[in-house]
Amino acid sequence: MCFHSSQTKKIVELENRFKVSLHDKKLRNIFNIPAFHLNGFAHPKMLIIPQEEPSILLQGKWGIVPSNKTPDQISNYYKEAVKFGGGLNAQSEKLFYHFIYRNSALTRRCLIPVTGFFEPHEHNKKKYPFHIKRKDDEAFALAGIYTLIGDLVTFTILTKEASPLFAKIHNVKKRQPILIEQSYENEWLSDNLNNSDIKELINHHYPEEELKAYAVSKDLFNPRIDSDVESIIDEVIDDEFCL
Repeated sequence: MCFHSSQTKKIVELENRFKVSLHDKKLRNIFNIPAFHLNGFAHPKMLIIPQEEPSILLQGKWGIVPSNKTPDQISNYYKEAVKFGGGLNAQSEKLFYHFIYRNSALTRRCLIPVTGFFEPHEHNKKKYPFHIKRKDDEAFALAGIYTLIGDLVTFTILTKEASPLFAKIHNVKKRQPILIEQSYENEWLSDNLNNSDIKELINHHYPEEELKAYAVSKDLFNPRIDSDVESIIDEVIDDEFCL
């Protein structure tokens, strides 16, 4: 599952890469600060590209909330939902019938721009975090869906059964986030897709030869350490373990 990510590009780089504009200019300075480790369980604010306005970068809160909730109910909902993953990920196999996901599947899909994400690998009953990014260090898009809670946007990252590469890394649950290839990003946000079209995009094989995966510091999983630092995405060679 994808509970940790990174986004280190400046806003102008994301605007140029995805051909979008930041919706609220007051947020530019905030999101120009690189986020080396975004811990989903803290429900950070991130930028998404929403299907309803695919020409903008919009601020959203990581952790999808049912659309019948009100803004003042979000915090309590997250506390209750933590045992279900806090709404951070959504299994794409449930997209069309889950009580939250089905209302967003056709009309509220989104792209989540990131520069990387983290997955755990288990070895000898210990977890080792891995960072996955593009070899060229460019931003790319994860597939998601979102809800509107008053004026707030909440979103989740869609996942699917892991490919052989990701199954080797995430070797217990064997899941992976859905990466949308650049040539299919506009199609993912199209209003003209039916269920079959969406499933086809979900099952499309991202060119994994363009990705790099490597072990990083176990500080990523230590709640007592501030891991939102540049060194958290540095490759670590551990004598005890090597994939």
